[in-house]
Amino acid sequence: MTTDAHGPQDAHETPGAPGTQGTHEAPGAPGSPDPYDAREAHRSFLGLLHAQRVWDVELPSFDPAAAPPDPLALFHRWFAEAVAAGQPEPHTMSLATTDAEGHPDVRTVMLHDADGRGWHFATHRTSAKGRQLAARPYAALGFYWPAQGRQVRLRGPVTACPPAEGRADLRARSTGALAAALTGAQSEVLGSAEELERASDAAWERARTAPDTEVASWTRYVVEAREAEFFQGDARRRHVRLRYRRRDAGWERDLLWP
Repeated sequence: MTTDAHGPQDAHETPGAPGTQGTHEAPGAPGSPDPYDAREAHRSFLGLLHAQRVWDVELPSFDPAAAPPDPLALFHRWFAEAVAAGQPEPHTMSLATTDAEGHPDVRTVMLHDADGRGWHFATHRTSAKGRQLAARPYAALGFYWPAQGRQVRLRGPVTACPPAEGRADLRARSTGALAAALTGAQSEVLGSAEELERASDAAWERARTAPDTEVASWTRYVVEAREAEFFQGDARRRHVRLRYRRRDAGWERDLLWP
């Protein structure tokens, strides 16, 4: 059964069929029903949404008093534990930036390293995020590892590495990564799918035959975390939130209410 403003209708009746009222009209024609029922779609969406489980696994414990004094050490430990727990793509992270007007933007990128300098990723400096970082060199990162009910949030200034590091970054990656870097102008308007297919075919051929090809716009960036938060979910909602904040003498640690 479906409904409209006047009440139930038989979903099995075909407009215009013998013995029924109405005439057959193409979708979108004047007087024809909208094939997309927004109210029913929203009801279905909410049913799916509310049926989802949160952390339907046994969660690890986390004693913040035993955490290391430096967030990098804890990140390395949690990353290894996420991999061991079978977390898919634990190296992916949300990267949030702001544009020249201060409007936020976010996307998912891959972590390339985490060391004493900070958390590394790479992209074209001519891309939307590259331009945003040039105008406002500050970013936030977010990791979510639901296999263990964990999140890691970091934020701080962003530095563009010297070109030599960008070249080395690309050489260390796969043929597909080089082909992607060689394909078109990231974030610019694409004329057609065929245009992308031609550019991609040419890029793959070049990446296979000339693996040392340089991409001048490819840039490695480092987020120097001034603040880091480690979140451990708890089945009874007694979540543990440990925040590190950079101070002159080192790192200050605080527990936060969940």
